[in-house]
Amino acid sequence: MDTRLGDAYPTRLPAGEAGSIDRLDPTVWGGEADGPIDAATLASHDAKGYSMVEGLLSPAEVQAYWQELVRMSGDEALKADERVVTEKASGEVRSIFEVHKISELIAELVRDPRVLDRARQILGSDVYVHQSRVNYMPGFRGNGFYWHSDFETWHAEDGMPVPRAVSCSIALTDNYPFNGGLMVMPGSQRTFVQCAGETPEDNYKSSLKEQKVGVPSEHEIAKLAAEHGIEQFTGHAGSALWFDSNIMHGSGNNITPYPRSNIFLVFNSVDNAVVDPFAAGKPRPEFIAARDFTPVRR
Repeated sequence: MDTRLGDAYPTRLPAGEAGSIDRLDPTVWGGEADGPIDAATLASHDAKGYSMVEGLLSPAEVQAYWQELVRMSGDEALKADERVVTEKASGEVRSIFEVHKISELIAELVRDPRVLDRARQILGSDVYVHQSRVNYMPGFRGNGFYWHSDFETWHAEDGMPVPRAVSCSIALTDNYPFNGGLMVMPGSQRTFVQCAGETPEDNYKSSLKEQKVGVPSEHEIAKLAAEHGIEQFTGHAGSALWFDSNIMHGSGNNITPYPRSNIFLVFNSVDNAVVDPFAAGKPRPEFIAARDFTPVRR
C-alpha cells in the first residue's frame, strides 16, 4: 500500500514548493480526568505546545541516572554499536538510542507513573515508545541542533501518520540560558512547515550528526519566530520538558564549561502507529523508530 496517498502533511517537496500548512490534529487529546495534569496546565500545553514539570526526579534519582549515563558513555563495547552516535568532529558520544532496551534503569523510568500517566493523558490513549535516547552535550565543544520539527522527520522517514506524539526531555544537568538549552517557539506546533529536497538513502547515518535534509527554510523559521517568539527551557537537574512532536525547536552550541545532558523519551499513541515512510524509500532502523507497538504498562 502506498501510504503517501491522502497524505495530510506532504513534505520533502521540490525546491520552491515547500511552505507551511495548518495543523489538522489536536495538540492535547485527553482531559483533566485522564491523568495527573490539571486543566490549566493542559490548556497551556495545548496553546504553547509544551509544559514543564519541576522536580520530576529527586536529587538522588538524578544522581543515579547521571551515573548510568557516565557508565554507558564509557562502555567501549557499546561505542561500536550503531545505536551510539558520536560528534562529527571530536568523536565523543553525542547520543545513545534505544536506551530503554540497553538500560533497565531507563526502562523503569518509561514505566514510571510520573512519566507514563502524563504521556497517556496528553495523547488520550495507550502509548508505546517510538524512540528513546540520551543526549550528551559536553562543555566547551557540545554541538547544538538546528531548528526543526521532529514530526516532519518522523512523518517523512518513519511513516508517522499524524502528530499524535509527545516528547519528554528530562534534564540530568542544570539547564542555563548559556549552555545550549533547548529553544522552542510556543504555539508553532499548530503550523506544519514543509521541507524541500528528496530524502537521501540511509539519510539517518548523517542526519543524526548534522541534519541537512528535513530542515525548514530560513524564511519559514523567521515567519514562525515573528509570530510566536522564542522561549528557552531552563531549570534544575530533575526537571522535565514535555513538548509536542511538531513544535519548532533547536539548541545552540555549548562553549561553557557546564555540560548539558538529558534523557529523551518519545511516546506515540497506539492509534497512530507508523506505516510506510511518506517521503523516503524505506523506514529508518527500529532503534530510531520503533515498529513494536506494544503499549507501555506499569
